[in-house]
Amino acid sequence: MDLWHDPELPPEPPANSRNRFTRFLLEGVRSVVITLMLFMVVRAVMVEAFKIPTSSMEGTLLAGDFLLVNKAVYGSEIPGLGFTLPALAEPQWGEVIVFNPPHEPTKHYVKRLVGLPGDTLEMVGKKLRLNGLPVSEPYVRHLDTGGDAVHPGMAWQARYLQEGPQPGRYRPSRDNWGPLVVPEDRYFVLGDNRDNSEDSRYWGFVERESIRGRPWIVYYSSEPTGANLGLIPREVRWERILGRIR
Repeated sequence: MDLWHDPELPPEPPANSRNRFTRFLLEGVRSVVITLMLFMVVRAVMVEAFKIPTSSMEGTLLAGDFLLVNKAVYGSEIPGLGFTLPALAEPQWGEVIVFNPPHEPTKHYVKRLVGLPGDTLEMVGKKLRLNGLPVSEPYVRHLDTGGDAVHPGMAWQARYLQEGPQPGRYRPSRDNWGPLVVPEDRYFVLGDNRDNSEDSRYWGFVERESIRGRPWIVYYSSEPTGANLGLIPREVRWERILGRIR
């Protein structure tokens, strides 16, 4: 028996055409979902992008640099599971690291690691000394040649002096402090722009579990403008793009 078909209505597509379209649509959705999942895994465990907002690492990193950070090298935390992957390496002296500072644990800072557990650190006339010996730091900048600066937040250092706690008698300054002994499982960091950096001198040691990764390359850089180095880009720094961070 033949089925009646209204000649004014368009013919229905064959069933196999509809099936092919449905399969194509489902494959597309699945590909997008898998891509998003892979992106989230890579971002959470392996590589993440960060922007430098200040000049505290000037000389090595500039305000307006965008970084790719290797998160797997020191052991990545799996979000939501409370599990950390094994570290591929331990933080080494002189490395630039990304970490959560003790006074602002939800933020990410970028500084240079200058003190490992058990090290003795001091600064005399802007010059860093490690375990009693002067340190060569060709990456450091000193822009303030007019004098020293005293900050009340540095009083915490009195508890970690090499000769023992001296509360009330110890008078550290930006350019002269220590000698301090770095405790076990703690690290001391400084900005390369030493006269304009908020770092361990002021808020203390960084815990090992707070170290999140090692910056790898600058994938984009532009010179910011406006008050407080705002977000409006003025000029792309082409010479910095794909530069390794050391």
